[in-house]
Amino acid sequence: MQLMRLGTAGAERPFVRDDQGVLRSLSSLTAEIDGAFLAADGIARTRAALAAGELPAEPEAEQLRIGAPIARPMAVVCVGMNYAAHAAESGSLPPERPVIFFKHPNTVVGPDDDVLLPPDSQRSDWEVELGVVIGRRARYLASPEAALEAIAGYVVSNDVSEREYQIEVSGGQWSKGKCAETFNPLGPALVPADEVDPQALRLRSFVNGEPRQDSSTADMVFSVARLVWELSQYMVLEPGDLVNTGTPEGVALSGRFEYLQDGDEMRIEIDGLGTQTQRVRRATV
Repeated sequence: MQLMRLGTAGAERPFVRDDQGVLRSLSSLTAEIDGAFLAADGIARTRAALAAGELPAEPEAEQLRIGAPIARPMAVVCVGMNYAAHAAESGSLPPERPVIFFKHPNTVVGPDDDVLLPPDSQRSDWEVELGVVIGRRARYLASPEAALEAIAGYVVSNDVSEREYQIEVSGGQWSKGKCAETFNPLGPALVPADEVDPQALRLRSFVNGEPRQDSSTADMVFSVARLVWELSQYMVLEPGDLVNTGTPEGVALSGRFEYLQDGDEMRIEIDGLGTQTQRVRRATV
């Protein structure tokens, strides 16, 4: 099953797509797919309601805008250089410990919403990533195995990045290049953790229909379990928080491709989790 939020921005409603592909309203269970819902066994309650036939079908919802599948994450925690080939194309060795930075939570938008380039941006880049959604508080977890129990599910995430801000303007403060509005399209759906092998997913990106990235989460330097466990030693991850787990090779930073321009189209996809498509626009002041 897939959890989704559909409707105009700021007025999304919760839905579940069942195993037959039918959209069903979750309004009888919750007003939102957020941290409180996930922490209160929302995924298990959704499965039970589906099995009991308690969720009405709403096929007309297929026409609605797709919003980000989680509402209002308190934190968006990101991992850099978590694929060896991407580290190499960036001119770095694979890190010995995870490289951590943050995005402002208001970067999160729907999977097909426009991405707005900052007015003076010349070096904005795409990054297909596996997103991890936390389902229960993760605090000083005992092991990577325990970390897997804290994960609610997985999503497709595009960690859009402005490389000049990230590298040259920032003085090493990566978040400066990561936090522009709309810089984290998310979705289309949250897929429960027990339906996904996070280390066996093919992920790809395209710009204007031309392939850019094509890799597998099997090539991660640090596994999802290791990342969530390690993060929990330094911070408390709350239900509904998002962890972006890094991107593979094939970004514009490599020098092999042009950076994003006004009018470009990005397509980001991960097998089993879905596809998202954004039109790139120049932000106006």
